[in-house]
Amino acid sequence: MTSNHSQFSKRTDTAEEKIDWEQAQQGARLLLEAVGEDPDRDELIDTWQRRVPETFATLTEGDREPAKPTIRTFDADSDGLVVKTDIPVYSLCEHHLLPFFGTVNLAYRPDESVVGLSKLTRYVRWQSRSLTMQERLTNDIASGLADELDAPAVLVEMNATHLCEAMRGIETESTTTTRATIGELTEPEREQFRAAVTRTEGRL
Repeated sequence: MTSNHSQFSKRTDTAEEKIDWEQAQQGARLLLEAVGEDPDRDELIDTWQRRVPETFATLTEGDREPAKPTIRTFDADSDGLVVKTDIPVYSLCEHHLLPFFGTVNLAYRPDESVVGLSKLTRYVRWQSRSLTMQERLTNDIASGLADELDAPAVLVEMNATHLCEAMRGIETESTTTTRATIGELTEPEREQFRAAVTRTEGRL
C-alpha cells in the first residue's frame, strides 16, 4: 500500500458507531489495489474513503438493533388475516457480496393487535439489510414478525433475482421463490393469501 495511515479516518455517527470506519476504508482500498486500480486517482478517492463505507454501513443495518423500526401496535377489531403484497426487498448475498432483490408477500393472523401497514415494509427493509441468504432472510422475517406481533400465524413468500447468478457463474437471470410459515394457516386463509398475490401480479 502506497498511502500513509493519515489517509484513513475514524468516523463516529451521532446515534451509534455503525461500523469500523477505518477498517472499511482499508478494505475498500485494498480491493481496488487487488484488481489493478489506482485508489489515489481522483475518481476513486471518495469511493474508498466515503462511498463504500457509507454503503456497507447502510446495507448492514439489519445487524444492529438500534436501527430496527419501532413496531407500534393497535387493538385488533377482528382476527381476520392481514395480507400485504409486493413489498420491495434488497439484500446482500453473503457468498459473493452481490445484491439479490425482488418482492415479499406476507400475511399474518392477528391475536389482539395489528400493526400499521407501513411498519411491515420498514421491518422487511431492516431485516434485509445484512449479509445473508434468501432462505434465511425469509425465515427471519417470518419468525421476527411472529415475535413482534405475537401473531399465531405468519406466512412470508419472497421472490428474488440474484446478481451472483446473473452477473457471474451461470450468467442467467432467474427468480427464486422461498416461503416460511410460523404457526398454521387454515386452507381458506391460504386461498385468501394466494388470491391477493395473484391480484397484485395481474396489475404488474
